[in-house]
Amino acid sequence: MKTIGNIQIGKQGITDNFIETLKNQFKKSENIRISILKNATRDRNEMKNLSNNILDKLGEKYTSRIIGFTIVVKKWRKAVR
Repeated sequence: MKTIGNIQIGKQGITDNFIETLKNQFKKSENIRISILKNATRDRNEMKNLSNNILDKLGEKYTSRIIGFTIVVKKWRKAVR
């Protein structure tokens, strides 16, 4: 059984290092919770933009869902889009 990984987005936002860390987390987990810290944003539209930006950088096998101030990203076996 795979676990759920946790990562945080801070004031630097989505960097190349963040994406690499996220990809490495998917080697251990199929779901990742990304907590959005207060200094990153608290605007709902900005959170949707962050989520879309993450999915664009990861590829077609990923989907996301925003719950509160957390983005949950799931990896699928086949391309979703």
